[in-house]
Parts: sequence; structure tokens; C-alpha cells
Amino acid sequence: MSGPEAGDGYEAAGELLKALSAPLRIRIVTELAGGPRCVHELVETLGAPQPLVSQHLRVLRGAGVVRGSRRGREIAYALIDEHIAHIVADAVSHVREG
Repeated sequence: MSGPEAGDGYEAAGELLKALSAPLRIRIVTELAGGPRCVHELVETLGAPQPLVSQHLRVLRGAGVVRGSRRGREIAYALIDEHIAHIVADAVSHVREG
């Protein structure tokens, strides 16, 4: 069997790329490549409002890109898979080369 019904991953890859399609989400993934971060750390580093960072983290969490774990009263977000950091780094590098 061939095509999408073969379970070849194209649908899932499309959903992953859709989740990474916003520039702020790309920046969040780049930050998380350096290790887990709490929302307030991402807000400070990225210079984006907290509600916006939280909204983008929800999208990334829903897409299976990040996970949150409790750190005291805060939640630290981390990448689920380091491959995603490489995909983002390669895409940013590719664009900068051009």
C-alpha cells in the first residue's frame, strides 16, 4: 500500500510544521533547545507579552513539541524531542544563508 493511507507520516509532519509556522514559536523552540524554561524566563528573553507566550506554548504543547513539568509554583517547559530543535536550527540557518 502506498500514499497517505500507508501511515507514512506525512499528515503528522504537516501538523508539526504547522505548529512551527509562527516566528514566535520558532523562537520559543530555539530557547528551549538550551534547556527547560519557565514562562517568565521566556517572556524576559523574547520580549513578548506573557499571554502571547502562554498561547504559543499551548499550541506547541498540543502539537507534542513541548511538555511542562512543575517546578515549585511554576511550570518549566522543555522540548519533547531534540530533533525538533535541529529542524528549527536548520531552517533558520538555511534562511540566513540565502
